[in-house]
Amino acid sequence: MNIKLKHLTLIFFLAVSIHVFGQVQKPDTVTFKSGNLNLKGLLWKPAGKGPFPAVMYNHGSEAKFERFLSKTPFVFLERGYAFFAPFRRGQGLSKGQGKYIVEQLDSASFAGGQAARFALVIKLHETSQLQDQLAALAFLKSQPAIDASRIAIIGISFGGIQTMLMAQHASDIKAALNFAGAAMMWDKSPEVAAWMQQGIANVKVPVYFIQAENDFSIKPSLVLSEEMKKHGKPYAVKIYPARGTTPMEGHTLIDAAEIWAPDVFPQLDKWIGKKQ
Repeated sequence: MNIKLKHLTLIFFLAVSIHVFGQVQKPDTVTFKSGNLNLKGLLWKPAGKGPFPAVMYNHGSEAKFERFLSKTPFVFLERGYAFFAPFRRGQGLSKGQGKYIVEQLDSASFAGGQAARFALVIKLHETSQLQDQLAALAFLKSQPAIDASRIAIIGISFGGIQTMLMAQHASDIKAALNFAGAAMMWDKSPEVAAWMQQGIANVKVPVYFIQAENDFSIKPSLVLSEEMKKHGKPYAVKIYPARGTTPMEGHTLIDAAEIWAPDVFPQLDKWIGKKQ
């Protein structure tokens, strides 16, 4: 790591270690195994004595992960939740461990066009990406400060897709918060949309679907919540007014907890069994 990169990394960790009330709240940098890979994550724990309920955060496809970890962890810490942000292979702090998913998808597009790209999206999410998330969940549950019986999953974009897969494969979690999963692809790939709809039949926990109306597409939340209803599964859905002026500003609503927190936390607390 060169001096400039070390400096930028230090600035980032100093920034994310400052609680909104001015208290120092440093995350632990942890390592967990996924197959033969050594992946990393950041684990924040609230003040006080545990074990704490926790949320596990699924990042998106973004190359620069810092944006959504500058404020989001503290929204949960303030409410007594631990916050775990694992990094999937090749991404964020796990760079160098396996291949970065976007690079793989770009190669698929170059070789076979959009159809090949979206087919690989499904394959990677069902295999290596999900493997990393399940490994991260196992690690989180093993931590003494964490109440393994009260864990929720949260994710944005690609992380929203993973959140839905975790809701299908991890029966021991309590709830899932899906921020805009597949919103950037929904209207471009009927295959991805159909795949996500089919998965609803296997969802094992309540899901909260959350988007802004100027996201790239709000169909994921509308269609998937309707599928949850058809299957008799507990859910909530909230489409907020447009945030900003661009689809990307709408897509990144997770970064604006002042908008969604008053609605989401009472429901999350209920689902996870946390006292108000």
